[in-house]
Amino acid sequence: MRTAGRERGTYRNPVLDADWSDPDVLRVGDDFYLTASSFGRVPGLPLLHSRDLVNWNLVGHALELLEPAEEFAVPRHDRGVWAPALRHHDDRFWIFWGDPDHGIFQVNSPHARGPWTRPHLVRAGRGLIDPCPLWDEETGEAYLVHAWARSRAGVNNRLTGHRMRPDGTALLDEGEVIVDGDRIPGWFTVEGPKLYRHDGWFWILAPAGGVETGWQGAFRSRGFFGPYEERIVLEQRDTAVNGPHQGGWVRTPAGEDWFVHFQQRGAYGRVVHLQPMRWAAAPGRGPDDVWPVIGDAGAPVAVHRRPALPPQPPGAPATDDDFPGGRYGRQWQWTANPRDGWATRHSGDGLRLACVRLAPPPAVPDLRVLPHVLTQRLPGSPCVVEVELALRSEEPGATAGLAVLGDAYGWIGLRRSGDGTAELVHRFAEREGGPERDAALPRPAPLGRALLRIEAGPAARCRFLHDVGDGLRPSGPVFAATPWRWVGALLALFALAPAGPGHAGAAEFHRFRVTASP
Repeated sequence: MRTAGRERGTYRNPVLDADWSDPDVLRVGDDFYLTASSFGRVPGLPLLHSRDLVNWNLVGHALELLEPAEEFAVPRHDRGVWAPALRHHDDRFWIFWGDPDHGIFQVNSPHARGPWTRPHLVRAGRGLIDPCPLWDEETGEAYLVHAWARSRAGVNNRLTGHRMRPDGTALLDEGEVIVDGDRIPGWFTVEGPKLYRHDGWFWILAPAGGVETGWQGAFRSRGFFGPYEERIVLEQRDTAVNGPHQGGWVRTPAGEDWFVHFQQRGAYGRVVHLQPMRWAAAPGRGPDDVWPVIGDAGAPVAVHRRPALPPQPPGAPATDDDFPGGRYGRQWQWTANPRDGWATRHSGDGLRLACVRLAPPPAVPDLRVLPHVLTQRLPGSPCVVEVELALRSEEPGATAGLAVLGDAYGWIGLRRSGDGTAELVHRFAEREGGPERDAALPRPAPLGRALLRIEAGPAARCRFLHDVGDGLRPSGPVFAATPWRWVGALLALFALAPAGPGHAGAAEFHRFRVTASP
């Protein structure tokens, strides 16, 4: 898929043109790492790697399973991992995040690619979100700041600071409100804080004003617990970059400063931008009154000179998959904690998904509530998605397919009819949990095989096509993809069967491809 470009020494935003929500960034030596929210999908806490801040590759995940495991046995699309912070301290990588229903967790590892520890609950509580730690090398103290989710705690628009145990296992006090957005005229929904120490100041970079309409703020204080003064350091102005919302600051080995943040783009989710950053005094201010200046004098850039880092080959997180040995690539995530038997390894290529039986009663398919759905991000630019499907199950009602999944969803695939034949099926479901309905009449698929295709055009308007042996044909009307709670639309593969005893067979997927539209 599209990379961020290398035209004449420049890059083009977004550098990650898909839903990598709430990014935080870190440099260790010559390597840059990025993590993002994963909410209720598993594995969670993706780890991306770059050498130039422009080209990124997915190298793994830090969270194998969500905890409490029993709660995430079913999809929890708006829960789980919210807004992680990625740090390096004491020769270890650390990731802290807030689960809005359970509290603040952390995992750590001596290596970015793991193995990572199991999640450790640092502080239990509802509504504790967006935590960020700081180990202060000047004083030897450890601190943590977090925001609040009004939906759970009844309050928001404030940041609370704590002293933390140096080993990152617990907070040492009940915390103090160190930034109260209600006391700042015009500010609302202050959240997503990232905490730093720079030039004798404590700095908090935090967005406000809402995901789609807000701005990026900076707060500074000589002491961690305040008082803090604030300034808007990045806002939309006359650009096309709404938000711009939360992210993190990173400095290159040569001393260049850069800021990574996201932009909310509807069905595409939260795409990631890279902004130049420098420290400067505002006009008319004293030379010591230095603040971060992000983007083009506080406005997001669309194209900019590349960071002064060694050139790297173009790269982007993988999308294609041949499923060697039945294994799926790192880009895939389940919609809940997986169980043994959902995907089976074998000696050839192709993904073999069990047709998992629906739980009675009633046996009504709804992909939004099924845990055994394998997903990856919908690219943020027009593309063509293809996969080959063979329905191996002989169970009447067994179904498998390719979907665009969100608050509304559409899918195309194969279903075993009551007389044992296979048929091509194209269905959709509206928002608010509406039942599935046919988007086109079923038609025979005599070989039990099909090439499935989705052409995702501008504004994520999706055309479904299929080939069951008689040529590629369009199916049904155009489907407009929708976001899914806090995330963008997802591409999904699934297999299921009606409730009943015993195994229901499997479906095989081959040659999953995502290509940019011409």
